[in-house]
Amino acid sequence: MPITITMPALSPTMTEGTLASWTVKEGATVTSGDVLAEIETDKATMEVEAVDEGRLARILVQAGTENVAVNTPIAVLLEEGEDESALEGYAPEGGPGQTGDGSGKAAEPEAAPEPAKPAEPETAPRAEAKLAPAPKQVAAGSGKDGRIFASPLARRLAGEAGIELAGIDGSGPHGRIVKADVEKAKASPRPASQPAKQAEAGKAPAPAAAQPAAASFGPPSAPHEEITLSNMRKTIARRLTEAKQTVPHFYLTVNCEIDALLALRKQLNAKSDAYKLSVNDFVIRAAALALRDVPDANASWGGDRIYRYKEVDVSVAVAIDEGLITPIVRQADRKGLAEISSSMKDLAERAKAGKLKLEEFQGGSFSISNLGMFGISEFSAVINPPQGAILAIGAGEQRPVVKDGALAVATMMTCTLSCDHRVIDGALGARLLAAFKGFIEDPLTMLL
Repeated sequence: MPITITMPALSPTMTEGTLASWTVKEGATVTSGDVLAEIETDKATMEVEAVDEGRLARILVQAGTENVAVNTPIAVLLEEGEDESALEGYAPEGGPGQTGDGSGKAAEPEAAPEPAKPAEPETAPRAEAKLAPAPKQVAAGSGKDGRIFASPLARRLAGEAGIELAGIDGSGPHGRIVKADVEKAKASPRPASQPAKQAEAGKAPAPAAAQPAAASFGPPSAPHEEITLSNMRKTIARRLTEAKQTVPHFYLTVNCEIDALLALRKQLNAKSDAYKLSVNDFVIRAAALALRDVPDANASWGGDRIYRYKEVDVSVAVAIDEGLITPIVRQADRKGLAEISSSMKDLAERAKAGKLKLEEFQGGSFSISNLGMFGISEFSAVINPPQGAILAIGAGEQRPVVKDGALAVATMMTCTLSCDHRVIDGALGARLLAAFKGFIEDPLTMLL
């Protein structure tokens, strides 16, 4: 029988994507492993491969189509021996809101009490759970501190419809509000008791409350142009808003003298043309070694527990045209400076071309954001959930310092650590920064 190919979920945060291009034409024969299409996700442009053999009989979603929901049928494949008659009366299975992996098999609808209420995609709740896990005993989508727990898709739909999440009863796991709950609220008249519910919910702060609908912000009166949001920009806006609303940030800052580091870098770069080390390569190496020496800081928040990572995987922010992405240097504490440099050059180049693989930017135990090359002296970065910390690196600048009671000039670099206070306390963060500073100011120790 015909096989439905659906829009795959290519990242845990992906709820929709752009079908950038088809690499095979309608009617073409494909085999397992052939690249069928390129999908622009919220993070990168990725290739989708066929897992079945057959003929691409119908393309249901044309190239260039934006905002295609995960699990929407995008094409139909006929197996060997089947002809066009097999498509008569055939309705593609799958659709937005159903679970599936986009592997080419017809998607199985999730069981639900009422077929008209499709369940949330699996990927959305999983990604949200890392940001703001719900308590085990929760009703009506609310936490004991007045916090409202809802999937990212449910928040967006409620915002677009102008519906307050505080007035919706969640039917998802642990009372989480999911898409079906918002759809039900949109279709049902608002009960008279709802204002009372909203007033009760308003007694406590609700950091994860629904954001205002986009339509509530009218265009400015001054001359302007409207810029359509890319999938990546939408994801950045949503995730960083959630991070600032749900993650209790605190900040620690140190000034590192880097004259010895600059001298060592110059010496090493002169020895070989095979690599050209950057200051950022030293920063990654120093942070990785510091996390190795202070393993309790290499952790993330898990709701009712803390996850301490056994490997040091450092995410490094890379600016691209659509926003930013954080490719990962895996096991960075086990890599030397030359290997880190080579890995980062390759990752950054492919990140800017939108060619990173999923495992190359999903995950990571700690993040680094370096704006020093833009002349920024110091800044504080927003934590990338569910990670426990992010290190912001400023520019190396010559500043007056006091050495042995005398005024001198040194090249200083300001570094600010943003910590999730649920995972890292002040003393632990201070130990991590002290270890990092030690490696930066005595760079020969990074070569051991």
